[in-house]
Amino acid sequence: MGPGRAGARSASRSAAAGEPRKFDPKFRGPIHNRHCTDVICCVIFIVVILGYIALGIVAWVHGDPRKVIYPTDSYGQFCGQKDTPNENKTILFYFNILKCASPVVLINLQCPTTQLCVSKCPDRFATYIDVQASYRYKPDQWNYFRQFCKPGFNNPRKSVAQVVRDEDCPSMIVPSRPFLKRCFPDFSTKNGVLTVANQTTFKDGRGKTRNVTDLREAANGLFIAMIVSLLFLVLLRFTAGVLFWIFIFGVIGIIGYGIWHCYWEYDHLKGIPGSDLTVYDIGFQTDFRVYLQLRQTWLAFMVILCIVEVIIILMLIFLRNRIRIAIALLKEGSRAIGYIMSTLFYPVVTFILIAICISYWAVTAVFLATSGEPVYKVMANQTLCKYANLTCDPETFNTTNVTKLCPGAQCTFAFYGGESLYHKYIFIFQLANAFVFLWLVNFAIALGQCTLAGAFASYYWASRKPADIPLWPLFSSFGRAIRYHTGSLAFGALILAVVQLIRVILEYLDHKLKGTQNSFTRFLLCCLKCCFWCLEKFLKFINRNAYIMIAIYGKNFCTSAKDAFFLLMRNVVRVAVLDKVTDFLLFLGKILVAGGVGVLAFFFFTQRIPLFAQEAPTLNYYWVPLLTVIIGSYLVAHGFFSVYAMCVDTLFLCFCEDLERNDGSTAKPYFMSASLHRILGKKELSPKKAVG
Repeated sequence: MGPGRAGARSASRSAAAGEPRKFDPKFRGPIHNRHCTDVICCVIFIVVILGYIALGIVAWVHGDPRKVIYPTDSYGQFCGQKDTPNENKTILFYFNILKCASPVVLINLQCPTTQLCVSKCPDRFATYIDVQASYRYKPDQWNYFRQFCKPGFNNPRKSVAQVVRDEDCPSMIVPSRPFLKRCFPDFSTKNGVLTVANQTTFKDGRGKTRNVTDLREAANGLFIAMIVSLLFLVLLRFTAGVLFWIFIFGVIGIIGYGIWHCYWEYDHLKGIPGSDLTVYDIGFQTDFRVYLQLRQTWLAFMVILCIVEVIIILMLIFLRNRIRIAIALLKEGSRAIGYIMSTLFYPVVTFILIAICISYWAVTAVFLATSGEPVYKVMANQTLCKYANLTCDPETFNTTNVTKLCPGAQCTFAFYGGESLYHKYIFIFQLANAFVFLWLVNFAIALGQCTLAGAFASYYWASRKPADIPLWPLFSSFGRAIRYHTGSLAFGALILAVVQLIRVILEYLDHKLKGTQNSFTRFLLCCLKCCFWCLEKFLKFINRNAYIMIAIYGKNFCTSAKDAFFLLMRNVVRVAVLDKVTDFLLFLGKILVAGGVGVLAFFFFTQRIPLFAQEAPTLNYYWVPLLTVIIGSYLVAHGFFSVYAMCVDTLFLCFCEDLERNDGSTAKPYFMSASLHRILGKKELSPKKAVG
């Protein structure tokens, strides 16, 4: 009775997850005789692109080129325009440019920070805390910093908290250079030497001269990260198993060192005045040195690292068998990349396509935003100000009660608009601009994933490797994706773009409703944002596997997504554990690259390496190049390992189908490698199929 019920349950689950693949002696990888899929979506996609071009033309016709050439400050005044107070101030300076990195900017291009016209960009590092503390002894430093404050501000006795609240001055200035008449942080190279604002020397806030050629190590760190990433991928071709165990224990070692260092800093700050303050006491500060002087900061770092260390160790203990299988799958991916090395450079194509999309969106958005008359809105630092984001008149703003009810509130320039029909629909045009931009970006990513999947599937389903691998597999896969499956890729990208646009709109609404007192509305928005974030992650997972099935079988998007989903459901245990273990191991590889290069950079910039102590620069703000090295190293490693991740995902689906199609016999041999076959506990492959 028991076995019968178990068999019935197994049959029921099999039926619910679709029928397994049947053995097909003619199947040898990606189907070559295929037809165009999702033609209607392809036509719609082309029409939308043509409409997007028309939208750009309309924006360029109605936009005011002067408003593009001359940037506008927070008061709606042009920088560098003749016969105005800003005639000699041709460059726009942002108090906190990090606030411009908000999803809301996709729609209305309103950067929520004070913007000021200046005659030149800052050429030194300085914080308001340092300059204020020494204004009596070094008035020149104060006068230099003051030119980046609001016009007329000259009150060094005002508390730092009030200055930051009222945005009288930026909390910090960094060496910058003008780009499109706007100040952007500058770390560029000139004749192989790192320069800041086109200079090789600068002064910090304390008047000390620094040679920025010494900061070339920040750029060298990124180059080292690229070399290390490439070296890892090359070595994985031959010693994948050993290197991935090195990844694991290397990350454990780096985190262990981080725990020890945090404890050392925590103990070292004991008894120092002010070190027992909390992060809540000092609030948000752009100068990160303030946080590093608190014991609570290092205690939090230590607790977080301890939790991460325990989680990794527990995963190694309980998932050790799955890790062995995952490493075997990664070794197979190493062989695939070794035979198709051109795949490592395909991300450059995706990068170029995305760069084109970003450039077109930015130009169109700027021309749309510069159509019409200036509109001013209330900008308040306090989130509970009920007047925030309401329109205002800068000439009469100081006579209203807004400044009394919301201390620090300002009537700043928001965007260009008007009463004409065209101007009333600018918001809709910006929304359409953002939507098509998201669609095109997701299409470029989908094209890359489908192309790589087709190339790696050609490797897996080759009977004899590398003899049976098709010639130019990457180029052939790219041609198939463009010729036959533009509509399917556009369909998958469309679904993802809709969800992403909804997330942008939710962020926009959250930004608009920050000053409201309705807690239920804020709670509802928070829940919606969380739900759509989860939905986006799920759709990305489904789309990624659907593109793999499209690359192999050439079916439409819905059919491919269904087949991929059912295949994964029939192997739900492997998906839940094995696939995520491989992602985890690749993540450890990226962390090892970024963490290893970051640790070396930390020791170098803090002059703790005796061999290079004389060559190391003396920096008051060593965290600037250090963060550049760490973040840049992770992004570089992520770029290389993303190809590896796509390879593993493709091989994983092929591996699941291989188990369904074949049984390892002479008539139905497996296509998997001998090492993966042995780890699974199957009988040995025939000599013809035993590949190494």
